[in-house]
Amino acid sequence: MVTRQQNVQAPDEWFKPKGRDVEKAESVVRPSLSYWKDAWRRLRKNKLAMGGLVFLFILTMFAIFAPILSPHNIETTQYANQNQPPSSTHWFGTDDKGWDVFTRTWHGARVSLFVGVAAALIDFFIGIIYGGISGYKGGKTDTIMMRIIEILYGLPHLLVVILLMVIMGPSLTTIIVALTITGWVGMARIVRGQVLQIKNYEFVTASKSFGARTPRIIRKNLLPNTMGPIIVQMTLTVPSAIFAEAFLSFIGLGIQAPVASWGVMANDALPVILSGHWWRLFFPALFISLTMFAFNVLGDGMQDALDPKLRG
Repeated sequence: MVTRQQNVQAPDEWFKPKGRDVEKAESVVRPSLSYWKDAWRRLRKNKLAMGGLVFLFILTMFAIFAPILSPHNIETTQYANQNQPPSSTHWFGTDDKGWDVFTRTWHGARVSLFVGVAAALIDFFIGIIYGGISGYKGGKTDTIMMRIIEILYGLPHLLVVILLMVIMGPSLTTIIVALTITGWVGMARIVRGQVLQIKNYEFVTASKSFGARTPRIIRKNLLPNTMGPIIVQMTLTVPSAIFAEAFLSFIGLGIQAPVASWGVMANDALPVILSGHWWRLFFPALFISLTMFAFNVLGDGMQDALDPKLRG
């Protein structure tokens, strides 16, 4: 009897799914993820991109709260503490005015992040409007609008900045205007290219047949389907703006002291770098490099995560 029961039960074991068969079956039964959830799932698998995202989050938190919680005042000169090396009292040392470099570094992070995000947002709004209209209208309208972009793209950026500095004076507002006066051109080109690809799709044609106007079609049908490349472009615009601000402040065309900026701090530290005060240049240069690296690896990771060809 025992032998017969074993012989009867044995064939049932042969048909039980095992290992990879179970995983395949679960993948078929499992509900499909949305485009954005699937992109976030793939982004989380990219350790380098997630490391950049974590660093930027920590950098933002320090930029917001570190100057508030710091016991050191950077508005009043303290010559008794000038050019002190890093210590338990001054973690990043002090400069020639006795100001705490740690506190000034996070004030500079505020300025750099504000400039980068502001430039990216302005490029976003101008670029999607201009590029969306150009790509959707096509024909003579597209030709004229693209010729304007080519003219702006050919303008020497440094010359435009110098002219604006002379007219408006060096300030944070001038920096943002100088970065965005031609910075939206790249965004407009990307949006135009995406719109040209999808404007003849069935759902766009259906909206036209129901009498939808051009602004509604661009806002409801075209832009949501181009957000992937737009977001990637924004993540790459921020580090470019941060580096441009630091460079302009470094050569004396941007923000002026006593306002804290990574470029201003590097400019102040360069003449005394040979005197052994290495910390004054090291820390602003370090955070400029790390911030640009974090944004770039995050942008590359988002580009891979938002690529529909890699979805699966």
